[in-house]
Amino acid sequence: MTTLAWSPARVREEWRFPLIAICALVLLLLLGHRDTALAMVEIWSRSETFTHAFVVPPIVAWLIWRKRGELVPLQPQPMPWMLLPMAGLALLWWLGHLVTVAAVTQLALTAMLVVSVPLVLGWQVTRVILFPLAFLFFAVPIGEFLTPTLMHWTAEALVAGLRLSGIPVYQEGQQLVIPSGRWAVVEACSGIRYLMATFMVGSLFAYLNYTSNRKRLIFMVISLVLPVVANWVRAYIIVMLGHLSNNEIATGVDHLVYGWIFFGIVILGLFFIGARWADADDGVVRAERAAQHALQYPQIAKASWLSAATVGLTLAVALLPVLSLQRGPSTMPQPPLTLTLPDKLGSWQVVPGESTPMVWSPNFAKPTLYRTAVYQTAAIPGPAEPGVAVHVSYYRGQGAQSRLVTSSNTFIDSTKARWHLVSQGQAISQSGNGVVTWRRAKLLGLQEGGPMGRDHLTIWQLYWIGGDEASGDIHAKLLQANLAERGQPDDAAAIHLVSRLPDDAAAQRQLAAFASENFNAISALLACSRSGC
Repeated sequence: MTTLAWSPARVREEWRFPLIAICALVLLLLLGHRDTALAMVEIWSRSETFTHAFVVPPIVAWLIWRKRGELVPLQPQPMPWMLLPMAGLALLWWLGHLVTVAAVTQLALTAMLVVSVPLVLGWQVTRVILFPLAFLFFAVPIGEFLTPTLMHWTAEALVAGLRLSGIPVYQEGQQLVIPSGRWAVVEACSGIRYLMATFMVGSLFAYLNYTSNRKRLIFMVISLVLPVVANWVRAYIIVMLGHLSNNEIATGVDHLVYGWIFFGIVILGLFFIGARWADADDGVVRAERAAQHALQYPQIAKASWLSAATVGLTLAVALLPVLSLQRGPSTMPQPPLTLTLPDKLGSWQVVPGESTPMVWSPNFAKPTLYRTAVYQTAAIPGPAEPGVAVHVSYYRGQGAQSRLVTSSNTFIDSTKARWHLVSQGQAISQSGNGVVTWRRAKLLGLQEGGPMGRDHLTIWQLYWIGGDEASGDIHAKLLQANLAERGQPDDAAAIHLVSRLPDDAAAQRQLAAFASENFNAISALLACSRSGC
């Protein structure tokens, strides 16, 4: 065995100040961005999808501790040029804060913690603990945007499986009707929790059991794909159990129990098979190689001063955006917020006592003001024909709890079994300012008695932000960032137009006629509310 030219005393001396520096830097970064860090913890505790994130920091600490034999011989050497990516991440955090996108700020903060390691300790140290540092990103509560896509895949796979089994299926979006009853693919059926947990645990399993990066990558890909396919099989088994038992089993609490049992069996099978190709641990050999490699790097006499300077510059770069946001709230007076939908818009008149707004309302959380009314015009004959419902959700002084553009603001509340989303797309209307693009959705009411005779809603949605309109979330966020950068008020609104005509083509014509005639008037009304005219 090779004799190593370093002593424990020298090791402790070389590592003492860099360890203090990196711990202080991580602590100060978390303290400076405490609102972002606490928001992550709040999501962990609130959402079952991300409860697993509580174990990520302890796992990262344990993984790094396992590498101590390889780390001790290395000479920490700061990399000051890593201040450039740190500055970019600080800018990204600042932009995410401006447009209140929690996922961006949380990803940026986590990346800053990871970048701190090569910045203070150098690449040689970072290379040894690269996976534990990457594993820290599992603590970021992101991924729920995949839920609608996973629900759609599950519904399509379930329909295909049932038809292959000879069972006739009538499909309406995520709603399935078979001879024995009706089934709905809801958020709990998307498999997002299975996917998150399996991918995290599978990645950890691959790192601990394989030394080949190729094996690790293959197993991680399998742990990403398998829960999706397994969720399709789980949904098929549950529906078949209900169908064959005349809905006596797999329809209540046992629905979830069977699902988790199946999930557990799949995961155990995955690990059992993966363990057959596990590699032997060569940690001792790696430690010896690390020690020999460390001898090639002479000790830097001023490493302590360089580490201290690096920490100071990092804090200046990373916390400058935070300090810039600590200025007191704007003293610019804002007019009292008033918003009233008029009794008449063009040739459209308010329908007194119309109940359409009570049938459906947008699932937008905590608007500053919310107004709704139903309009009808003589241009569309038939006194019994439903009019167009207008819903305006107005936001001012937006924050984490009350904001216009967020993934939780949707057409329907999936926790309330009243509507289901059949289709989405875009719609076009003409106005005096040109073409206006709307987000379009088709909803179908959930009622007993079969698929016919239920409420049909065609909905057009548009964001109004400081006088500009946007139909997509990304465009809306960019408009909000522009307002924030110019120091303008963040007043914004969501406009929803709703038609109850059952025929889709007729509903589209009705909404197009209303929007073409009245969009400018509604936009002017919102602008007046913003300026206080």
